[in-house]
Amino acid sequence: METPGNLFCVAAPSGTGKSSLVKALLELDSRLAVSVSHTTRAPRGQEVNGREYWFVDEPTFRAMIGRREFFEHAQVHGHLYGTSRRAIQERLAHGDDVVLEIDWQGALQIKQLFPHAVLIFILPPSWDELAQRLNRRGEDPPDVIATRLANGRHEVAQARHFDFVIINSLFETALFDLKTVVHSQRLKYAAQARNRSQVFAALGLL
Repeated sequence: METPGNLFCVAAPSGTGKSSLVKALLELDSRLAVSVSHTTRAPRGQEVNGREYWFVDEPTFRAMIGRREFFEHAQVHGHLYGTSRRAIQERLAHGDDVVLEIDWQGALQIKQLFPHAVLIFILPPSWDELAQRLNRRGEDPPDVIATRLANGRHEVAQARHFDFVIINSLFETALFDLKTVVHSQRLKYAAQARNRSQVFAALGLL
C-alpha cells in the first residue's frame, strides 16, 4: 500500500521506555502523529482513554475484529491490542507521518501490509536494568513483573526482524537515535518520491 506519509512502528519489551521515548519524540516533531491503539487491558496510573489507548472490553474488541476494523491485532500479556485501519489509512493518505507503539507481532503484520513501514525495536541495556525499571514503575505486582520479564526474553529475540535497533541505556541518547531514524527515513529516495511527487514529476523523475 503506497502512501505519501511514512509509517513508523516502535516495539519493545515492557519497561524499556518505549512510551516515554515516543511521547518525547512527538513533542519535538510536529510532523509526526501518533495512532492510538485499542486494548482490552485496564488503564494504568494516569492513562486516559483516547490518549494512551482506547480501552474497550473483550466483546467490543472481538466485534471490531469481525468487522475488520483493525490492520493488526495480537494478544500480549493476556490482553488484546489492535491498530485501527481507518485512522492509519486517512493520515498516511493525507501525507502525515504516523508512529505506532506496538508489540512485535503487530509490527511484523504491519510490515506485510505496508512494505515501506519502518520497524524500530527498543532494547534495554541489560536484564537487571529492565527488572529495576519495572519495579520502580510500581504499577504491577511481583508475579506480573516476573511474567513480563519472562515474555521479554522472547520479545527481545524478535529484534533481528526489525529495521533499526536502539538501546535505551541513556534516555537522551536513545531519543536522539530515534529522531535520527525518523529524519533519515524521510530523506530516502522512495520516501521523497512518495511525499514530494510533484517535485519529482517536474524534474522528470517519475
